[in-house]
Amino acid sequence: MKALITRKVGMTSVINDDGAAVAVTLLSATPNTVTQIKTDETDGYKALALGYEEDKKAGKAAQGHFKASGSHAKIVREVRIIDDLPEDLSVGSKLSADVFSVGDVVDVTGTSKGKGFAGTIKRHNFHRGRKTHGGRSYRRPGSIGSMYPQHILKGKKMAGHMGVDRVTTKRLKVALIDTDLNVIGVVGAVPGPRKGIVMIREAK
Repeated sequence: MKALITRKVGMTSVINDDGAAVAVTLLSATPNTVTQIKTDETDGYKALALGYEEDKKAGKAAQGHFKASGSHAKIVREVRIIDDLPEDLSVGSKLSADVFSVGDVVDVTGTSKGKGFAGTIKRHNFHRGRKTHGGRSYRRPGSIGSMYPQHILKGKKMAGHMGVDRVTTKRLKVALIDTDLNVIGVVGAVPGPRKGIVMIREAK
């Protein structure tokens, strides 16, 4: 299972083989450190714990946890493994941008941009009410329930906090790999703001 923790740099465009300009999101893939390997025998399932960036203020508990890998990671993510682990992989190993290849199909997970408190039109794509013939409900949500059952049903689409959700964009194609700059280019948009943490993994 190929996977990396990256940071979103921004968007640009590249020219593909057909001569068309394609929108690409650049991801900074600073080498990840394998901080822990979980197995069926010890943990009941197989997984890799990947660490990203160095934490200069790691507490004693974190220092003890990361002692074997020699890296005090600021961000840690776990990746489940279905197949057998590669033999050359061990605690402390580094995974860089060359884990992926141009043409790979990947799933990208990030935290969407926060929009604050938003109304139903912006948040749920409700239609605006008419502004003619005496209509006064321009951006109101409309009815939120009847007399029965005397309470608002769960899941009712209403105004509220929008954004800051875990979002996964599936089946994007890797357009470029730069091992010198540790950059991965993915065709299309990726959730989250610039400098946001993005998890990229091989599509299932």
